Amino acid sequence: MPDTPDILGAVLAADPARRVRAVGDLYRLLLHQEQVFPATAPAALVLACLLDDPRTLSEDRWECRAGRRSLRAEVLNWLASFADIARLDVEDGVGTAQELAAARAARPILHDRIADFCDDDDPLVREAALAATALLLADPALASSVPRYAPAVREVLALSTDSYYRWIARERLAAWGEDVTGLITAEEERRAALDRAGELAEDPFGDQEQEQAIRWLEEQPEDTAAPERLSRRREDRTAPIPAALHEPAPEPPVAAAGSEAGYRGPWRIAREEQRAEWTFTPYVGVGPLHFGMTLEEITRALGEGPTVSSYSHYGENQQLNYADFTESGIRALFHDGRLGCVAADALTGPQVRLDAAPLTGCAPSHVEDWLIHRTTRPGSLTYSVAGDPVFADLGLAIRSQRAGDVVLTRPLFLLHDWLDLWHALPSEERNCS
Repeated sequence: MPDTPDILGAVLAADPARRVRAVGDLYRLLLHQEQVFPATAPAALVLACLLDDPRTLSEDRWECRAGRRSLRAEVLNWLASFADIARLDVEDGVGTAQELAAARAARPILHDRIADFCDDDDPLVREAALAATALLLADPALASSVPRYAPAVREVLALSTDSYYRWIARERLAAWGEDVTGLITAEEERRAALDRAGELAEDPFGDQEQEQAIRWLEEQPEDTAAPERLSRRREDRTAPIPAALHEPAPEPPVAAAGSEAGYRGPWRIAREEQRAEWTFTPYVGVGPLHFGMTLEEITRALGEGPTVSSYSHYGENQQLNYADFTESGIRALFHDGRLGCVAADALTGPQVRLDAAPLTGCAPSHVEDWLIHRTTRPGSLTYSVAGDPVFADLGLAIRSQRAGDVVLTRPLFLLHDWLDLWHALPSEERNCS
């Protein structure tokens, strides 16, 4: 991994891929698992000084949030995450007392730098700046500024399509002594409507109700909240759902043994020692691949070119859908030319591990059961139209792939935009079994 100065230097790089990777590295290295480190507070101060640089107006898709937005908006989102973590205590594992003190000492300076963007013409910049400001106001030294920003927090953040911003609005307004009953009721009604529509949309016997639910869901604005932030909200923090007392948590899944040596049939399954060993980091990447990579970068990382590349054609333009890498046993899926999903072949793909447990080439029910018991928040588990379990807090879907009479796991590692498998995946992948 690069050092902090190298990352900060790449934030304003001319190459979009370098910018995207630099911002992802800021999350990975300086705010990892709700912790601050010695370099975190200095980096926050540097980033705040970059906000008015014209180069931050460039737009892209970023690893940690859905949808397109400017670099300025995404840097403000990072600063909001920093401000959120700075409210924690050492007992919460946020870092050492010295590191936490440095983070808190930076808050008044950050507030002064961010305040100008709370009235920005770009609504995504405005919302991100307000979110960061609302969280920075947890500093007692800034308490006198609360009356200035409280109306905008209610009128802008509380009505945002971003559920993380709405949570910040409810949490901060309540902390400032304001009535949030209506906001809580509205959020509960919103969630209930989405849950009900989701159930109807997946009901194959609903006929007209199913069609209406699907159309309604398609009309809803995209929730761009960062999934890892959703899973760690203080009001939603819950331990994994425990099994009943008479049902101990399941053992981690076990990978299939693989075909016997010398087996050359069409369903040959690679043995464990024949598979590459990869690690999955939710919403960051898998093995040597990071979300946001281009096809050329993936080719260099894997050391092989794609065997098959699939494109959609729109008049004279074409868009890359996916690329298969046979030697590595993976399929890379793209959106706007950037890696957004990786599928590991159940028979020959790398053995991808989460918390040291294998995800590739296992019995599907064992992987699903194990993941259900370790999921980080209620409502994280949904099912695709094909019945594949999708874990939103992890950015992980478990599909099935046949090998003769055997069915094994073909894990899909996803960015937030890809969680709706029916609409996100190319038909070739949806039909792959």
